[in-house]
Amino acid sequence: MKIEVLYVPGCPNHQPAVEAVTSVLAAESVRTEVCDVPVRSEGEAQAFRFPGSPTIRVNGNDVEPEPRATFGLACRLYENGKGVPSEGAIRRAVVAARQKERNH
Repeated sequence: MKIEVLYVPGCPNHQPAVEAVTSVLAAESVRTEVCDVPVRSEGEAQAFRFPGSPTIRVNGNDVEPEPRATFGLACRLYENGKGVPSEGAIRRAVVAARQKERNH
């Protein structure tokens, strides 16, 4: 399982996002590396299809996909009204990825 936390350097929500992912992985007994991916320019934001900082992806899939996302160097707000997705959203993405891996 590949987990990435994409972020703009200096983002105050980067570390809380990493901590939320780590907490979910521990609760689900999933052992995998969490890769930090800094996004430093508008060009990188477009190339990464980066909707805002922080963005958490599990096997390339956003934990909370935004249907009309714009890409760029900006803060991100999640459905819970915070700058970090809920642990429930992260857990759903991790469990779905684990199920997919077991079925293949």
